[in-house]
Amino acid sequence: MSNGGGSLINLGDISKPATVLIEKISEAIGGVFKPYQIRRVAQAEAEAEKIREIARIEVTDLQRRAMQRFIHEEEKKQANIESITRLALPELSQDAKPQDVQNDWITNFFDKCRLISDGEMQSLWAKVLAGEANTPGKYSKRAVAVLSSLDKSDAELFRKLCSFGWCFGPVHVIPLVYDAGADIYAKAGLNFMGLSHLNDIGLIRFDNFSGFKSKGLRKKLAVSYYGTTMIVEFPKPEGNEFILGCVLLSKAGEELAPLCDAEPHPGFLDYIVETWRKRGLKGEAGKAEAGPVNGAAAMQVTD
Repeated sequence: MSNGGGSLINLGDISKPATVLIEKISEAIGGVFKPYQIRRVAQAEAEAEKIREIARIEVTDLQRRAMQRFIHEEEKKQANIESITRLALPELSQDAKPQDVQNDWITNFFDKCRLISDGEMQSLWAKVLAGEANTPGKYSKRAVAVLSSLDKSDAELFRKLCSFGWCFGPVHVIPLVYDAGADIYAKAGLNFMGLSHLNDIGLIRFDNFSGFKSKGLRKKLAVSYYGTTMIVEFPKPEGNEFILGCVLLSKAGEELAPLCDAEPHPGFLDYIVETWRKRGLKGEAGKAEAGPVNGAAAMQVTD
């Protein structure tokens, strides 16, 4: 992004949802953007005015340096705010509803992201902003708070974990980690310490002792791994138990997981199917509608 004070995006060239989002941001955080175009706040003029004011009063060198530091810091924050907003605009859908996003949510969002200058992390924040504008209420303040605590290495570690995520119905994504010390996880950079860290920062629940399971399942359970649907078959017609491993995503983790751009881990599907076989379960490729299968509502997870 240019460091000049010129127009970043002309609103005549972007969609109406983008225009509404910009106006909504301006309303929520104090008129950062002019309504006819996104501009940087005129930092040069503001700095010049402050210098003129300083010249009119007697100040110490320490006060003058503090003022210069303040101006410099605010300029960097403004640049970050505008960069994240600019990256969010192409992600808006035509039926987005930015007018329904709460002002408090926007204020909180930009309060948390204004110090983010890394390009990859800004892209992640932009996806959250666009996602909330597309579907107001999609991201909780808790998820935004967790995101604000992440550095780049945390985000990469979470992305690696999500590469082991299986879909249980349309809403539940569960990383199947049956043995935190297994080579397939270690080679991906995941170990006990890494999982403990993701637990500590609020992205997952990690229980390496008792783990998690789902009870009361029927004969078949449909799950999928990056587009490959598997039908898990249990020994009994009713009342079956499915071991989910030692990791569950937290509520914030569930909200942020789709933003990770994770990819399937090589060989993991076969590893899981073999693990199921050793536990007395059958796992075969099939269609979700093949036979009476458990739906998302049946996934009652317990410790």
